[in-house]
Amino acid sequence: ATVILNELNWTQALEKVFIENRNEDPSLLWQVFGSATGVTRYYPATPWRAPNKIDLYDVRRRPWYIQGASSPKDMVIIVDVSGSVSGLTLKLMKTSVTEMLDTLSDDDYVNVASFSEKAKGVVPCFGHLVQANVRNKKVFKEYVQNMTAKGTTDYKSGFHFAFDQLLNNTNIPRANCNKMIMMFTDGGEDRAQDIFEKYNWPNKTVSLCEGPVSSRQHPPLPTHPKPPSSPGYYFEIPSIGAIRINTQEYLDVLGRPMVLAGNKAKQVQWTNVYQDALGLGLVVTGTMPVFNLTVEGKSQNQLILGVMGVDIPLNDIKKLTPRYNLGANGYIFAIDPNGYVLLHPNLQPKIINFREPVTLDFLDAELEDKNKEEIRRKMIDGHSGQKRITTLIKSVDEASRRYIDEAVRTYTWTPVNGTDYSLGLVLPPYSEYYIRANVSDQILQVQYFESLQPDSFESEGHVFIAPREYCKDLQISDDNTEFLENFIALIEKVTPDSKQCDNFLLHNLILDTGIIRQLVNKVWKNWDLNTYGFLALFAATDGGITRVFPNRAAETWDEDLEPFNASYYRRSLDNKGYIFKAPYRDAGYKSMFAENDTIEILVSTAVEVNIGGKVLKPAVVGGKLDLEAWVDKFKILASNQSDGRQSARKCGLSSSCEMDCEVNSDDLLCVLIDDGGFLVMSNQREHWSKIGMFFSEVDYALMHALYNNSFYNRKESFDYQSVCAPTPNSNTGAAPRGVFVPTVADFLSLAWWTTAAAWSLLQQLLYGLAYNSWLNTDDVMAEGMDSRETSCITKQTQFYFTNTTSIYNGFLDCGNCSRLFHAKRINSTNLLFVVAEKMVCSPCVVEKLSQAETRSKGPEECELVTTPRYRKGPSTCFDYNTLENTSDCGRGHSFRPSIGVLLALQLLLFHLAASPRLLPLAPAL
Repeated sequence: ATVILNELNWTQALEKVFIENRNEDPSLLWQVFGSATGVTRYYPATPWRAPNKIDLYDVRRRPWYIQGASSPKDMVIIVDVSGSVSGLTLKLMKTSVTEMLDTLSDDDYVNVASFSEKAKGVVPCFGHLVQANVRNKKVFKEYVQNMTAKGTTDYKSGFHFAFDQLLNNTNIPRANCNKMIMMFTDGGEDRAQDIFEKYNWPNKTVSLCEGPVSSRQHPPLPTHPKPPSSPGYYFEIPSIGAIRINTQEYLDVLGRPMVLAGNKAKQVQWTNVYQDALGLGLVVTGTMPVFNLTVEGKSQNQLILGVMGVDIPLNDIKKLTPRYNLGANGYIFAIDPNGYVLLHPNLQPKIINFREPVTLDFLDAELEDKNKEEIRRKMIDGHSGQKRITTLIKSVDEASRRYIDEAVRTYTWTPVNGTDYSLGLVLPPYSEYYIRANVSDQILQVQYFESLQPDSFESEGHVFIAPREYCKDLQISDDNTEFLENFIALIEKVTPDSKQCDNFLLHNLILDTGIIRQLVNKVWKNWDLNTYGFLALFAATDGGITRVFPNRAAETWDEDLEPFNASYYRRSLDNKGYIFKAPYRDAGYKSMFAENDTIEILVSTAVEVNIGGKVLKPAVVGGKLDLEAWVDKFKILASNQSDGRQSARKCGLSSSCEMDCEVNSDDLLCVLIDDGGFLVMSNQREHWSKIGMFFSEVDYALMHALYNNSFYNRKESFDYQSVCAPTPNSNTGAAPRGVFVPTVADFLSLAWWTTAAAWSLLQQLLYGLAYNSWLNTDDVMAEGMDSRETSCITKQTQFYFTNTTSIYNGFLDCGNCSRLFHAKRINSTNLLFVVAEKMVCSPCVVEKLSQAETRSKGPEECELVTTPRYRKGPSTCFDYNTLENTSDCGRGHSFRPSIGVLLALQLLLFHLAASPRLLPLAPAL
């Protein structure tokens, strides 16, 4: 308590510095100092967001503090799993290793091994140090829980393994800075002197941190040789409550070389993206270590006092980047030296583990290919450049992400001065130039704005405007009708050229409003929609206008009102011709289809404008088709009646039926399938309830034949930001939730039973009550999220057209039964026309292709370790220093029992053991 009060006292002076910083730069939000003792000062002050359970917030375990408090490290954790380590001690070790892994950042490298007579890595395929990223740490934690105790202890085997991992000279990526061995054991007499003489003397470049773990009253002695010792740290873990505190104090040891380096270590480091504790959302933090500069005698103090940090919310960075003049498919992104994105339109974590940074690799945010690997490497290396590539783009439709388009993109990138970040710009060819409207005629402005008035909707169609920040005083609303009313009320008070408004957005909105109004009056009003089978017509623009005609069609308009976020809009820009899209239905869809229900099919196409030889696509137009009306047209077009120049086509060589989708619907299946493999139309009425389903759910044998005959490619990808229902948790191998039951040998040791066990039992009960929440091994969930959901990885397969355009005639051969089918791409659309004989026998036994997302563990961990992605660590390193003072060997935390309590517990236990009524409860020998 005295230490904390002292920290609170001297850190008060920081408030003046914080205020001066804020005055110099009003854009600063949180400024924070985290001390090595755990005291945290935030400026400005704000109410603390206390969780619903015990608050175990510790600034020293926050990602920004860990990265700022020490240089990168290579760490080998060795765990004693000899026969003496059992029961509660083994569980304490497993939890200790888990907590130790949480103190590592993405700049660190680690391996974990267990040892008794021999040492071996706990993850069999992790034969060397691996990056301490979120994915690898999770793998370690899972394997650590499977450790079992047996055999005798040979410390030399553990140290041999650790030094070999740290000192081998292979080309395996590593931190190449601090080197540490972290040992967890229940104690022993083997001093392993010769191992340290062989590997670590006289330079002592490897630090040893030893954490004896035991529930015994008297903790074991350290096993590492002293003197002369390796630089390092010694701490005890006698109970559950000591784990969290003691597994992080080794950072003080790693901070010594930074302190001795003085001003050279006073460098700003920029962190990964992580979730802010005080509600700023996703942030990056600039950190700088704070040193104790006092002199004790003739030697300099070597303690790190803490870390200073300044938070920068990602939303503030986004506001500084252009958005709407890049077009719907243009965007800006930024990556760090690990290849993780801090800006990217696909960085959208739904549930965030508060204790971990948010790490999404650039190659996982997009669909990976060789060109993007090259771009990523050059950005990490700090180069500038530009490259035009043809790449695959995943759609943004709903949660299904069901389409892939092949499109051209130009990537431009450059390093960000003063940071390790690199900034990139991605543009399609049609967005390399943009329209900057200037409707200066006020009379024309008024005329155009009249069509935004609700009283014009009945005659000219309903208008939606994108929820953008057109003016500073404009109140945003999720209800677009209310938002439009707010917009109209504001425009009546200010002009489009007002300084409080975004003139670019407003002038483009005015221009688009006028153009679409002319389209309605000159074209749409002259159409008989019923004759053409249209339920609605629409137009959407870069300026943010979406007009739906007639007005009643707005009731069923469920597309995104921000055109730049709408799948139909973005896909139309990247594709030529007409894009058809059926309402999405997955395999578990329960059909409520009634006879009089109307099924809508959306069709859209981009509007191309040539201005001075530059092709732009500033708008998308289209309509919603009535499925029933269009199926009738489809059957006529797909019949022999539509081609009088040829004789009637037959279904097959030996078939008597004609290839006529209207006349022979009992014998023929005629379908339109889109470029993602989803059913759009069918001549079979029973299929109408399956419109929008992946075609494999309708006819998996035929879909397999189409894929097998190269009409479709497929691309598998992982989504690392998905949300899943939690899987049932087993308590096996988890942190202690009950009381350790002694073995037969333990019962035979009366001295142990009456002293150490009694005191340890009391500690576990007390700490178990206080710390059960953080010992729980369940996934960490965001506050306020539904407890039934958890963050997870999902795998999905997208299908897309190949370059095949010719007519294909083929057979589905199933032994004694076969089916003839014909397939042909329809020009200027994203549709495939398929005619096939109906299934008249048992379906072929073939793979049922699937497109839906499924829960996954992600890529195979051994493969990722074998071929790690390129990264760069920090450019500076502060590790070994000959002036380093190693006399502070460490300390431990535990309860110290009083004589009175011990005597009382002994008497109680003797009474329980002697009571005949309790004898049946004793374990059988």
